[in-house]
Amino acid sequence: MSEVIDNATRRKELLKHMIRQLHDGTAPQAVRAQLARLLGEVPYGDVVEVEQELMAEGLPEKEVLELCDVHAEALSGLVQIRKPKKPLPTGHPVHTFAAENQALRLEVKQVAKLSADLTVADPQQDVSSVWSALRLRFNALMDVEKHYLRKEHLLFPFLEKHGITGPPKIMWGKHDETRALLKSAAEALASTRTVTAGEAKGVIDLVLAPACKAITDMTDKEEQILFPMCLDTLSSQEWFEIARQSSEIGFCLYDPPSEWRPDDLPESLAQESQSGRIQLKSGSFDLAELEAMLNTIPFDITFVDAKDTVRYFTQGAERIFARTRAILGRKVQYCHPPSSVHTVEQILEQFRNGNKDRAAFWIEMKGRFISIEYFAMRDADGQYLGCIEVSQDLTDKRALQGEQRLLTWEREVEHGE
Repeated sequence: MSEVIDNATRRKELLKHMIRQLHDGTAPQAVRAQLARLLGEVPYGDVVEVEQELMAEGLPEKEVLELCDVHAEALSGLVQIRKPKKPLPTGHPVHTFAAENQALRLEVKQVAKLSADLTVADPQQDVSSVWSALRLRFNALMDVEKHYLRKEHLLFPFLEKHGITGPPKIMWGKHDETRALLKSAAEALASTRTVTAGEAKGVIDLVLAPACKAITDMTDKEEQILFPMCLDTLSSQEWFEIARQSSEIGFCLYDPPSEWRPDDLPESLAQESQSGRIQLKSGSFDLAELEAMLNTIPFDITFVDAKDTVRYFTQGAERIFARTRAILGRKVQYCHPPSSVHTVEQILEQFRNGNKDRAAFWIEMKGRFISIEYFAMRDADGQYLGCIEVSQDLTDKRALQGEQRLLTWEREVEHGE
């Protein structure tokens, strides 16, 4: 037993020495060659412990953050990836995070394909159509914000309770770097509608490619280090708390098809969220009644809060516009095509300033007459709380004539209801 401990200790001391070499300016490739020769595969736990120890010994957090990508380059392919003993069930937070990573990688691949098309084009060629496609892909990649928020506000606090503070701090810092890159990318893509291939390539190299690399690098760090560490550390009840609160923040490019709860969850916890009634001034509901009522009303409602974040949508049997839970927690501006974002922002600005309370539109879609209305929501003091979008198919109602005072089910069947 003592020999194993001695070997583990020597391995970590060697790893610590080599990480210090990186901070002293040694090339990552040289350090990686030494690691491969002397250590072979490195257990993820050693990487976590060594980085925490270095920070405890006085290595500045800022310096660790700045060299995080250098560490990853030196350790690339050497971290021992330990898979769970059995596949994680659908809905488990790590299963969801991993599915989101897969979706993010697919989006990045699409960006890479579009970028490659531009590199072979004549520099003076107008590539506005490809530019618009890139804009749509980056709108989708902005969804990574919800992925990061769930880590920061659900996953990291539980790790910190177990005394694991180093990796969350460093990862949060990398999140902020990625956010800055994505913001720059969004601004660059929105700044012009007409662009040549030469101009596009410059923006891709300077902004878009680094943003994509930051996203994919983080997916690797999560799957090689963060997720195995969390699975080894957190209890099933802690995972249940994370799963239960995840929908409040929302999901990234993926909608878990089912809710998850551990087999060993105490019955009291399992029933906790189902108990009690929701008391309103004019009456009350239990959760099942309220959800059934909202999903039964004959129109679609989507709620956007005061910070322009989508928080809720009804799930009637026949929605006019498709919605998935992946939009929850997403800025409403990113849920619309670029051509209509300016209209959305104009409505929200007028609502927020108190100048308007309603905006109405109607369209013909697939032979149906669709009404789309937006209503500002305010409290008793007039404070803006957000808005709701109400969509309704009025085709059959527009065709009504005369009166109907008697109960006649047959007429509803004739109208296809």
